[in-house]
Amino acid sequence: MNGTYLDRKVIIIDGNNIDNMASFYDEVERVMTKNLNFSIGRNLDAFNDVLRGGFGVHDDEPILIKWKNYQKSIKVLGKNKMAVIEEIILDTNNSGHDCLLEKLGK
Repeated sequence: MNGTYLDRKVIIIDGNNIDNMASFYDEVERVMTKNLNFSIGRNLDAFNDVLRGGFGVHDDEPILIKWKNYQKSIKVLGKNKMAVIEEIILDTNNSGHDCLLEKLGK
């Protein structure tokens, strides 16, 4: 991970908009791919692709995801699923994006 919080594009995900995986993908589309004339795939590989950028709200640039109501997302999606989502955001397998995650609120 390069850079600081200050030189990153900020993207806010709101856990209050997430009740299941379908609404997680709706939230990702709402905040990361708005104004596109197509929908993203409904799977975590597609989410990983969105994080790489090049379409939607950011290009290939470092981003900071501020996840509001993170604890609510853990409750509705489960600890295991959220752990996988966090690994994707933090790019633990070096797939090619530069993201930081800030977990906010309940």
